[in-house]
Amino acid sequence: MFFHKKEPIHVVNVNEANPRFAQLLLEQFGGATGELSAALQYWVQSFHVENPGIRDMLQDIAIEEFGHLEMVGKMIEAHTKNVDQTDAYKSTLFAVRGMGPHFLDSQGSAWTAAYLNEGGDVVRDLRADIAAEAGARQTYEALIKLCPDEGSKKTLVHLLTREISHTKMFMEALNSLGKLDDPFFGNIQPDETVDIYYNLSSNGKASDDRGPWNSEPNFRYIADPLKQHQS
Repeated sequence: MFFHKKEPIHVVNVNEANPRFAQLLLEQFGGATGELSAALQYWVQSFHVENPGIRDMLQDIAIEEFGHLEMVGKMIEAHTKNVDQTDAYKSTLFAVRGMGPHFLDSQGSAWTAAYLNEGGDVVRDLRADIAAEAGARQTYEALIKLCPDEGSKKTLVHLLTREISHTKMFMEALNSLGKLDDPFFGNIQPDETVDIYYNLSSNGKASDDRGPWNSEPNFRYIADPLKQHQS
């Protein structure tokens, strides 16, 4: 059961309409990193989860994302309302589609369920969710840099902030499962190559760069995989 409150979850004020910016905002309405994608992804994932606390978290965040979708939709509506006679409006896809939000991204491509990343395993899904929040945060940062309206910018900063909050929640959920920094999950045991790092590229230096991603104690570094393979 859902209840809708007519007041948005956070104030939305648009001081000066800009339909060209509204077209960019469509990226977070009907785009791959948008709020619709996040809301549906987390909601569907919740049905795969047996842990009642993590299921509740996913549903709470999904509903918040639906609220964010409403906020983005209200901004798009405000940026396209009563400006249909302007050249700026006529230069956007709203000239054909009409004012307000649509299930399109900023380039006019239709939203698709292919944007959703869910696979029925809580560890796999939570990691996908961290990536989804990172993508949304990056898009909001780009929108903030391009935003010509201070009222819209404040709303976008709030939305970016909540992406960071959700990321921390997903990380804590993974940590509660002991899987925040553990790549192993599932029932199939890996083979003996699990700790091998193959040096398969050269940076032109006498010796290739080394770091914790290819060093002891977690990894066995194979400097010359071809020689190793031939021996």
